[in-house]
Amino acid sequence: MKLTQILTASAVAVAFALPATAEVKIALDSPPDLEKSGTYVWAHTFSEYLNEHGMEAVEYERNSLGEEAERLDQVSQGLLEVSMSDAKSAGTLDGTIFGAMMPYFFDDLAQLDKALDEGGMLEKINEGTTPKGVRVLDLVMTGTPTGIFTTEVPIRTLDDITGVRMRALDEVQINTFEQWGAKGTIVSWSEVPNALQTGVAGGYINPAFVPLTYGHTAFIEYFTNARMSPSVRVAIASEDWYQGLSDEEREIVQQAVERAHYANRELVSDDSAVLKQLEEAGIEVIELAPEEREKFREASQPIYETTEMPEGALDAWNEAVGR
Repeated sequence: MKLTQILTASAVAVAFALPATAEVKIALDSPPDLEKSGTYVWAHTFSEYLNEHGMEAVEYERNSLGEEAERLDQVSQGLLEVSMSDAKSAGTLDGTIFGAMMPYFFDDLAQLDKALDEGGMLEKINEGTTPKGVRVLDLVMTGTPTGIFTTEVPIRTLDDITGVRMRALDEVQINTFEQWGAKGTIVSWSEVPNALQTGVAGGYINPAFVPLTYGHTAFIEYFTNARMSPSVRVAIASEDWYQGLSDEEREIVQQAVERAHYANRELVSDDSAVLKQLEEAGIEVIELAPEEREKFREASQPIYETTEMPEGALDAWNEAVGR
């Protein structure tokens, strides 16, 4: 067993050896950056509120309690109270959540939030996940809406991306790129720097802060502020833990969620600062003309029908946004 695996296993064993009521463990998914990381802003605001109201909460650094699949499993089993996690992992429990990530489906983040709240989609997501031990507390934005980063080809029009090989997270992103006329290749996040430098991939889609936080500015040349889709991750909680709370504790948790939601949305509501930082790092920022953004939106339409969601989920999303 590798040393890193031994250390991770030890950290998990120590954390889980604590009494169930000793602390609320919060597994982070990003560096603790309150200026750039939307998920850390959410997690830190949440943990501070719990601590201020008598519920001891402790933040655990990224991957110290396991990687994505491990954390999802721990949450579902009641071994980990709260995790900042990949929305696609939660989607393995119920695919309704995939609707929140469809490219160009929402006019803006406010429309997504309205669908989740007034449209009842967060409740519908939880109808599918809570029977499997996982409660989705909130959909959390990592940063501003996703855009297109490239190493060699500036993307000013839909035609510009034709033939460009993009790093893909999964088959869903490969389908997206193909609809746009590009190509996709699945590359793990740890291998992204090498893929970009060697030409295996010519770019990726992510929120604007990503190359700044992860040190990719040396080989990224362009950022197209395409505002493709919300940069969604999730705050998930153990349903066993949640149901075991007293009414007073559950109210504190809900208030903490609301406070964290507001802090997260406030951070990602203005992209001017992060765009300036990209330019200062030598990355050209490109704004899509409205007619070109519409072309991207039209090219993305087939993705909605092929997104793997339960029967009726797409109709529910359409209804929730008033279509």
